[in-house]
Amino acid sequence: MINVSDLRRGIGIELDNKIYSVIEFQHIKVGRGGAQARLKLRDLRSGAIFDRTFSASEKFRRIRIERKPVTFLYSEGDMYHFMDQQSYDQLSVGRTILGDAINYLKDGMHLEVSVFGEEPIGVELPLNLVMTVTQTDPGFKGDTATGGTKPATVETGLVVQVPLFVNIGDKIKVDTRDGSYLERAQ
Repeated sequence: MINVSDLRRGIGIELDNKIYSVIEFQHIKVGRGGAQARLKLRDLRSGAIFDRTFSASEKFRRIRIERKPVTFLYSEGDMYHFMDQQSYDQLSVGRTILGDAINYLKDGMHLEVSVFGEEPIGVELPLNLVMTVTQTDPGFKGDTATGGTKPATVETGLVVQVPLFVNIGDKIKVDTRDGSYLERAQ
């Protein structure tokens, strides 16, 4: 069991027979009342995010989430197939569990899958990825007084706002947390 005061960002807990990951933790002390904790939780199975407040005396069952290094193989319909890099077993993960990560998956890509028991519950992408621009409109010199942007489609189908100087075939670095352009890559 884990106390409210021991909760930190990223810790997995079980609550009402569901598993959650703590996204944000805030300790609140209001006047004469007892201390409380306001948590922002993510349901690890459905991906839903919500806020909930608990008293400081509340206890939770901590869950163990393992991370397995995997290689992305291919997608088939709504299922995405990975190979465990240690046991060479194949692991299938549904589109709903992966969420926005499907916009960054490339064949042969190495990443980590979070597993609760034998059930995959999410993926850990690198913070940024190098991707090739497959489609964008040409940018013309003098289009704007300040640095302008235009939409560009990368090899996975993700659309990223890039500076006007980026052209088709250029490699760019993309932040996987919010899908934003970081810089040109070599």
